[in-house]
Amino acid sequence: METKKIFTSLLTSSVLLFTSYVNAETLTVWAWDPNFNVAAMHEAAEIYKKTHPGFELKVIDSGKEDIEQKLHTMLASGIKNSLPDIVLVEDYNAQKYLQAYPGSFAPLQEHIDYSQFAPYKVEVMSLNNNVYGIPFDSGVAGMFYRSDYIAEAGYSDKDMQNITWDKFIEIGKQVREKTGKYMLTFDITDVVLPHIMMQSGGSWFVDQDGNLNIANNEPLKATLETLKKINDAKIARPTSGWSSFVGSFNAGHVATVTSGVWIMGSIKSVPEQSGKWRVAPIPKLSLPDAVHASNQGGSSWYVLNAGKEKALAIDFLADTFAKDSDMYQKLLVERGALATYLPASKGEAYQVEDPFFSGQKVFSDFSRWVAEIPQVPYGMFTQEIDSAIEAELPAILKGEPVDKVLKRVEQNLKYQIM
Repeated sequence: METKKIFTSLLTSSVLLFTSYVNAETLTVWAWDPNFNVAAMHEAAEIYKKTHPGFELKVIDSGKEDIEQKLHTMLASGIKNSLPDIVLVEDYNAQKYLQAYPGSFAPLQEHIDYSQFAPYKVEVMSLNNNVYGIPFDSGVAGMFYRSDYIAEAGYSDKDMQNITWDKFIEIGKQVREKTGKYMLTFDITDVVLPHIMMQSGGSWFVDQDGNLNIANNEPLKATLETLKKINDAKIARPTSGWSSFVGSFNAGHVATVTSGVWIMGSIKSVPEQSGKWRVAPIPKLSLPDAVHASNQGGSSWYVLNAGKEKALAIDFLADTFAKDSDMYQKLLVERGALATYLPASKGEAYQVEDPFFSGQKVFSDFSRWVAEIPQVPYGMFTQEIDSAIEAELPAILKGEPVDKVLKRVEQNLKYQIM
């Protein structure tokens, strides 16, 4: 009798093992950054496996540029049998793929409740009444500042709240005079600050129909004029490249850093500065519709129609990145990934007081600002337009009227990309 029980048990185990093997389901994902995006995808896979024992995930980790090149090449050639089931796409490039390769990505509005995500993020992936992709991390911006430098210049933390860029420049002059420190860094080739300023004004390089919006773009004009004011005020420390940029605030040379939330890890990399930093909403442009919220960077997950496991890919994303608030708590604590999934902001991880920022609940503040980011159409040619404006920025800094420069840029771009 005992032998029969053992045999039955072994037979049952073998059947279960065989069934698991037969029903094994594997998704292939293309993503970059093993410590951030790739790690988040593996975390989601572990959660999904709890209810789908046969599930397997294969993440091909490559550089962002390599993924973009492969994706463009395969979609353009029509040879799609080697495409993944899911691909990570930077938000600025989403419309380029959606418009250039119609039918390549799966619309997901029937599977996902997009009202649960930050509106600006949903705008990025919307086209012709369809919504594609699962919003992931946010590049919500903040103004990080050295409270000790600000106090030495005669200002309080209250003085840094909800200011304009003109007020920022005024404070910056006092910081430079009283402390000898610069107010910020300035790299003529860096698009982070211009992007933040322009989107906070509710505009981008194209309009809702994808047409160029350069010559008559008031937020863009105000952005470039503000950069000229900052340059003229001599409150910006010249930098070139990432290392120079990070080195400036890590070494204590500047009083503020206005950037996406992702810069927080670099700021906190100097333990000796703990308690000296705080975060405030970004300064706003002096325009009627401008706000103290914006974005820089961020990416999202997209399902390929040619993927071998399309239905599984949709179910996996819907059950994790579009549903699991607890997962986002863990990703925030372990990876610094601030969710654009709004219910996640109610979790405990978002209410933690950070001693590095003098006990400020920084993630709670950032999660509030996420919902205030203006929705703008990034269009297909952000990188190309960035390059065109960058080439003209020296002329603006030397005093050429911004209106004249923007008309010239728009005229040139019409022949290049439209």
